[in-house]
Amino acid sequence: MIDTSAFMPSVKSQTGTAPSATSGVTIKSTSDTATLASNFTTFLTLLTTQLKNQNPLEPLDTNQFTSQLVQFAGVEQQMKMNQQMASLLSIEQSAQSTAAMAYLGATATVDGSTTKLASGKAQWTFTSDKPATGSISIADSTGNLAYSGTFTLNTGQQKFGWDGKGNNGTQWPDGNYKMTISAKDTSGNPVTVSTTVQGTVDSIDLSATPPTLSIGGSNFTIDKIKNVVRPGL
Repeated sequence: MIDTSAFMPSVKSQTGTAPSATSGVTIKSTSDTATLASNFTTFLTLLTTQLKNQNPLEPLDTNQFTSQLVQFAGVEQQMKMNQQMASLLSIEQSAQSTAAMAYLGATATVDGSTTKLASGKAQWTFTSDKPATGSISIADSTGNLAYSGTFTLNTGQQKFGWDGKGNNGTQWPDGNYKMTISAKDTSGNPVTVSTTVQGTVDSIDLSATPPTLSIGGSNFTIDKIKNVVRPGL
C-alpha cells in the first residue's frame, strides 16, 4: 500500500494578536495553498502509478483511499475558511473606523466622570436612583483634591457645575478634573449614582480595537456615547 502520510500537510491552530488598523491575524494563504496543491498532485501521481501496477490479488483499500481524499478536502476547506475570516475581520475593522471618524468634531455625551475645566467652567451630569445625600469630590489629573462638598440629590438626572474654585477660594487651572460621588439615602444605605460628561470629540485613535474617541482628554469607545450633537445643528 502507498504511504501518503509524508504528503499530508499538517494543520496547526492560527495564533495572533487582536486585529487593529495596523495589525491582524497572519494567515499564509498563498504558500499554504501552493503546498497543498503540490502535495495533492504528488499524491494523485503516486496513486495513479500504484493503480496501474497494483497486485490484482491485493487491490487498493477503497476505504483508505476515500479517507485520504476526505482529509485533503477538509484541509482545503479549513484554509478557505481562514481566508474568509481574515476578509471579514478586515471589513469589520474598516466599518468601525468609518463609524468612529463620523464623530470627529461633534459634541458628545458619554458615560464617565472626567471632564475639562475651561475658562473657569466645568459641568457634569449625574443620575440618582432615589433621593439621597451625596458627598461630591473633584480631583485634578494627578489626584489632588480640588473641591469637596455635601449636597442633596434628587431622583433622576441633574447637573453639577463647578467654577474651578477650591474650598479655600483658590482658582484651579484649566485641565481635566474627575468627580466622585458617594451617596446614601435617609436610612444610610448606599445609593447608585451614574455620571456622564459632555465634550468635543477632538481626536480618534484608529489603532485601538475598537477605535477610541478622545473627549476632554479621556478616551471612550463608541458604545459609551449617549448623545451626539453635530456642529452647526
